[in-house]
Amino acid sequence: MAGRFPGDVHARYEMPLSFRVGGQLLERYVDPGARVKQGQALAQLDPADANRQLANAKAALAAAEHRLVFASQQHDRDEQQFKQNLISQLQWQQTQDNYASALAGRDQAKQQYELAQNQSRYTTLVADHNGVITSRQAEVGQVLAAGQQVFGFAWTGEREIYVDVPESRVGGIATGQAATVTLPALPSHAYAAHVREIAPAADAQSHTYLVKLSVDHPDASLQLGMTADVSLQAGNSAVAVVRIPATALFHQGEHPAVWLVNPGDSKLELRPVTVSRYGERDVLLAAGLKPGDRIVMQGVHTVSVGEKVTAVAPPHAEDAPQ
Repeated sequence: MAGRFPGDVHARYEMPLSFRVGGQLLERYVDPGARVKQGQALAQLDPADANRQLANAKAALAAAEHRLVFASQQHDRDEQQFKQNLISQLQWQQTQDNYASALAGRDQAKQQYELAQNQSRYTTLVADHNGVITSRQAEVGQVLAAGQQVFGFAWTGEREIYVDVPESRVGGIATGQAATVTLPALPSHAYAAHVREIAPAADAQSHTYLVKLSVDHPDASLQLGMTADVSLQAGNSAVAVVRIPATALFHQGEHPAVWLVNPGDSKLELRPVTVSRYGERDVLLAAGLKPGDRIVMQGVHTVSVGEKVTAVAPPHAEDAPQ
């Protein structure tokens, strides 16, 4: 299907940034529009409570290690005495139990200390990739819950075009379909792109489907938020787009397939297919079938390879593959 649609530029990966622990926002080091590098500090929570927890955990670990040293020394002495029959078996078992408890206590205190170290590090929000800050949702002095968004963030690198396609036209778009992207802000540029993803359901308010196109070779001129004109190219797919009822789709493990009726002997074979879009009552296939193929519409989990069937027309014309 060929067609032109308006769109806008987005990063391939866009996500909110948030602290993994709660606390009061003490400092903010960047603002929207800032380009940041991986590992760069972006904001800081008040670290006072985390530092106290870390100090307590460190002290608990030191005490546990001291108890383990004492229990280990006692274990070595009692082991020698038990071998010489100088202490009873009950006393030796108590010593072994004390040593095991001290060892477990040290390991537990070590885990708590490492957890406290992590909690202390989490009071600094750090960029995990190179990218750009796209928005700000928190102010200095604000008390934040763990996971509450502080910044919007877009990775550097891959760029995509988002297009809202009317439901009357989305059926003719398939993943992998080629497109050409032009931008009013860059009249001398044209970018090759292809359809990467088609939303499985329409937006509840606009009743349009979000289609995402990956730009094949983006450059620094392609800025986030720019408006774009997308021209989808026709005739890219080796197999025409086919619509089938949802009841006809069979899953071979994690891979979708359909039961195809061999026109020569009316026996069934399992044909892998590529799904372009899932609907409430139908499925759009981008590859695997062509118009005119005969498939099993219902009862796909009750038949098997090589089974001979009799073709019966669907009771409703709209259920036929299109």
